[in-house]
Amino acid sequence: MKAVQARVTGRVQGVAFRWHTEQRARELGVAGWVRNEVDGSVLLHAEGEGSAVDALVEWCRTGPPSARVEHVAVRDDAPTGAASFETTG
Repeated sequence: MKAVQARVTGRVQGVAFRWHTEQRARELGVAGWVRNEVDGSVLLHAEGEGSAVDALVEWCRTGPPSARVEHVAVRDDAPTGAASFETTG
């Protein structure tokens, strides 16, 4: 089990980044959440099999076609026992 928190900056709000992240996470079998932050970034918590979590983080480095990702800051996080991946906030 691996768990990370990632903050994605750039043009990532108003471009369906959260929706696409949720879809990709579900395809990969990753649990957690994604939300918009007041500073214009997108924050996500992802947990699951290490390779699946890594694949989701790697996808976030590009995001959906309408996004312009500038940076993804990743740090280890504690697993929460989440059973699904949800969009919050």
